[in-house]
Amino acid sequence: MGEFERLCQLSAGRDGVVTAAQALSVGYTRDQVRHFVRSGRWTRVARGRFVPNAERDVLGLRRGRIRAAVDSLGPGAVAVLDTAAELHTIAGLRATSQIHVSVPVDRPRPQRARDPDLVVHQLTLDPAEVDTVAGIPVTTAIRTVADVILRVPRYPAVCLLDSALNRQLLTDDDLAMIPALIRGRRGAVAARTWLAQADGRAQSPLETRSRLRCVDGGVPPEELQLEVRDQDGYLLGVGDLGWRTARLIAEADGRDPHRTPQALYEDRLRQNRLVNAGWRILRFTWADTLRPDYIPQAVRQALRNPRS
Repeated sequence: MGEFERLCQLSAGRDGVVTAAQALSVGYTRDQVRHFVRSGRWTRVARGRFVPNAERDVLGLRRGRIRAAVDSLGPGAVAVLDTAAELHTIAGLRATSQIHVSVPVDRPRPQRARDPDLVVHQLTLDPAEVDTVAGIPVTTAIRTVADVILRVPRYPAVCLLDSALNRQLLTDDDLAMIPALIRGRRGAVAARTWLAQADGRAQSPLETRSRLRCVDGGVPPEELQLEVRDQDGYLLGVGDLGWRTARLIAEADGRDPHRTPQALYEDRLRQNRLVNAGWRILRFTWADTLRPDYIPQAVRQALRNPRS
């Protein structure tokens, strides 16, 4: 077995990440490791840690970077904040290259000038607030959400809460515990109001943002995930946001779920069934949610003219 095959065995189950010490142990020299990195055959993901396979998928490489960053900071290091939310696959935050890691408060905070994307924190964490995702130490979902909603504006905070609830990473009981976790911390007053706006029926951040625009514009939806059935009980479709009395549905059209030909076909089929049953459908995109007045104005006009 050659050096590379032995190195692959060592990296199995660790997103392809190997340490410099492991590379040396299978027979590579330091000069070879440096050459592999300079030539692009290996990717440096943290100090003394590499992914020796340039063909790895982007998501795998990203998790490898996180794993390497946490590992490089030694025992007690934990992925926190946005990075913890990313590992838990809680949606709603803007993608970033930064990696947030907390180290124990009783040790000096390391400085990593060569790793500008690594942000080192010193959060006080109870052992019960630390979990693992794919073998990476990470704050639990409830601690992660509690920490993040203190640091972000209302829209991403509610998106984060909705996503955690929808994915069943948080329960309503967990949500009720968060005020105690954030009590006395900066941002807690605003965050408590955002907790009351969370709704786990939202299936994407786009749905959450569309709902919040409607609420802010004075036209809150009567129902979320509104089921429309015919007289025989046959399900014609489910609307993201619904006003049943006006027979109006608003759809939040995300790019990824609707990009395949099959998805487009199913969307058209469902819309035709709903329209033929007397329902009207508005469709909104992410760009629409960036305009505070557009979505509520469109909904208000549709409600004002029920058969236009």
